[in-house]
Amino acid sequence: MKRKAFNVLKGLRVLLAILFFAPLLLYFTDFSGNLPEPRGMLFQIVPALLLPALWVILFNVVLAVAFGRIYCSVICPAGVLQDVINRLYCIGKTKKKGKMRFSYHPPVDKLRYGLAGLTLIAGGLGFTTLLALLDPYSNFGRIAANLFRPLVMWANNGASHVLESMDNYSLYQVSVKTATVAGVTGGAIALGLFVGLTVWRGRLFCNTLCPVGAVLSLLSKFSLFRISFDPALCNSCGSCERSCKAEAVDSKAMTVDASRCVTCFNCTSTCPKQGLKYRFAPVFGKKGGSETDEVKPTATLGSRRQFISTGVTVAASIPMIAAMAQHEETVVNADPALDNIDYDDLEPVTPPGSGSLKAFRDKCTGCHICVVRCPTQVLRPAGFEFGLDYLLRPHCAFVSSYCNYDCMVCSEVCPSGAISLASVEDKHTTQVGVATFNKNRCVVNTNGTDCGACAEHCPTTAVHMVPYTGTLTIPQVEPELCIGCGGCESICPVRPLRAIVVVSNASHQRIEPLKEEEAEQIEAEEFAF
Repeated sequence: MKRKAFNVLKGLRVLLAILFFAPLLLYFTDFSGNLPEPRGMLFQIVPALLLPALWVILFNVVLAVAFGRIYCSVICPAGVLQDVINRLYCIGKTKKKGKMRFSYHPPVDKLRYGLAGLTLIAGGLGFTTLLALLDPYSNFGRIAANLFRPLVMWANNGASHVLESMDNYSLYQVSVKTATVAGVTGGAIALGLFVGLTVWRGRLFCNTLCPVGAVLSLLSKFSLFRISFDPALCNSCGSCERSCKAEAVDSKAMTVDASRCVTCFNCTSTCPKQGLKYRFAPVFGKKGGSETDEVKPTATLGSRRQFISTGVTVAASIPMIAAMAQHEETVVNADPALDNIDYDDLEPVTPPGSGSLKAFRDKCTGCHICVVRCPTQVLRPAGFEFGLDYLLRPHCAFVSSYCNYDCMVCSEVCPSGAISLASVEDKHTTQVGVATFNKNRCVVNTNGTDCGACAEHCPTTAVHMVPYTGTLTIPQVEPELCIGCGGCESICPVRPLRAIVVVSNASHQRIEPLKEEEAEQIEAEEFAF
């Protein structure tokens, strides 16, 4: 009966993990935009800290102190993804007698807590890029948004093509605009890191690199319920140590490092003698217990070398990413005749509701949920073109799309509060940038032909046509009416550089709302918005 109870605990943990993970994965990969926001997003720790959502922080603190690091094995999508990777890796592999999938290793506390402290200090000084790069939820988001979602969309397009050949039009073709070089590279590095560390040492990312794991490890040392040995039943077979993906179980010493245990119950479910139990054990230092405070401060020489090797590999990939991102930009900046617009010095246009460039940098973790949920796909992950402190954060790229005048989706889905709009009226009066017109590039001036596409797609009439020469009219911009939506830039036919571009406001400004009669006139003209 006891063995069955242990299996129930693991089964319950797996069920809860699926209930948190599956809706979140589907939400990131849903290109139709029909799925509701999963509740699992509300419990993510780093977005809650930035929001701030005190009840979420308190909930996770109480959860860790009471039951250990359940967050890491149930709520955290990056943790569950690593479990999936480990399960896939083990498929078809036979367990040889004496062959250990995992084995106990002493914790690398200097790296674990040193990196967490550095992340905290950097965040306090306003440099949140390190936090964004290490946050487990954001890493999962980048993987799902930039790797899994495009694969789903391409699979849909392939299936749609096959069905269309049979006169079946139940599926439709979709465009994959958000799969940028920077986004795909960032997602690939994150996934490669998860796969490499999981195959090598299980939950090594969670117990060395993850700042959330480091904070929870401090709390879980004092957890009331924990896994501990029963010396009278344990026969030191090593099954528990072999199955511990956190490498926290030392079967010879009969100890479990509570700071690294992610409460997955793998060890209790594989123990043939019921020698490990998840029980109320608040007292530290019990003989034969799991609450070991005996922590070896350093790793083996081999572990250090492998960590250095991993770090060098990641560092060596940064110039490659920078080169790829720069290549993407050179296509745009190929023409040296920049005239009155210095394209090289343009700052990113941050989403409406972000307040300012600095505020967005401080609160956005680059999880890319706004990127995948944006109906017009105007939000794209940035590479190095805006500097290291803006790496992988989304910006409005008006290359082939625009920000819908009435849309507030990004504000509704942002988990960290980096994008926050009070109402549609708030969106209508937020100026994220100002359209800047370059007459020397406009086809009206260069080719002597009619155009006016920019004016036709302006939702506020900030861009309108005025007499130029003969019967020709040319665009003119009224900055006090412009909201920087990019409708004009996205539709401009001039290539490779547009004749009209949105120059961002470092701090978003307010414009006067349109008068009722002006709004009715705009609606009557049936713009594309």
